[in-house]
Amino acid sequence: MDAAQLLPHINAALNATAGALLLVARWQISQRRIDAHRRSMLAALVVSALFLISYIAYHYAAPIFVFRGQGWIRPVYYALLISHVLLAALAIPLVAATAWRGYHRRDERHRAIARWTWPLWMYVSASGLLVYLLLYQIY
Repeated sequence: MDAAQLLPHINAALNATAGALLLVARWQISQRRIDAHRRSMLAALVVSALFLISYIAYHYAAPIFVFRGQGWIRPVYYALLISHVLLAALAIPLVAATAWRGYHRRDERHRAIARWTWPLWMYVSASGLLVYLLLYQIY
């Protein structure tokens, strides 16, 4: 398997790792474990940045992989894909703004935007995994 064939699987692993870190970080902040939350969120940022770099590299170099599913799953897949891509683009500046506020301990403003950013980021992570499964594993 060459790099172009391997990258979608690496991307999925990075995406799953980011999602797991987001879940851990959410639990940590609910337990008021601020330092642990900060470390988990920084790790999620790093993993997500690695994902984005790998994703862009893959799509720059690789041919378009056509979804092969037929019937009812086809519009479901494309609706999922479109929502994933659009919300991922929206998530990038929101994640950056939320992380900036959290890192600089602007806690009230951080919490206010994190209420929207965290579920959006989780959706993007989960929907990305589902797109991967549908495109590369199931169909």
